[in-house]
Amino acid sequence: MARKEKKPVHRVQMTEGKRNIIHQLLEEYDIETAEDIQDALKDLLGGTIKEMMEAEMDDHLGYGKSERSDSDDYRNGYKSKRVNSSYGSMDIDVPQDRKSTFEPQVVKKRQKDISDIDQKIISMYAKGMTTRQISETMEDIYGFEASEGFISD
Repeated sequence: MARKEKKPVHRVQMTEGKRNIIHQLLEEYDIETAEDIQDALKDLLGGTIKEMMEAEMDDHLGYGKSERSDSDDYRNGYKSKRVNSSYGSMDIDVPQDRKSTFEPQVVKKRQKDISDIDQKIISMYAKGMTTRQISETMEDIYGFEASEGFISD
């Protein structure tokens, strides 16, 4: 009988940047338990998805949220959507446009499970990637460009 091949164990490599992020998270979320960590990650995931969708809407309309435009299509509020992630269910606000032509790519229409997305986003945070690397990764995965300035804000 052949032995099962063991999966390699992820070895955590701490950098100064990662330590700073962890200290900021501990302060921001008052983390004391493993459940608090899950809640913080869920909150970060929801916020990241919202910002990514805002960037998609900017790209779709051709102008930023607070900019003026001569376009005949405008932002038209948000529609709440419940999705399931590996951190549990959450409600996200999906931006809408007046003409209803916006097709989000981060969380597609009728998509309810985002477990694969949340793992990618959290791993980008955990790897301590530079803003340029995160921007390139987001473009590869989701097909839209997010500026380095957008990511660092």
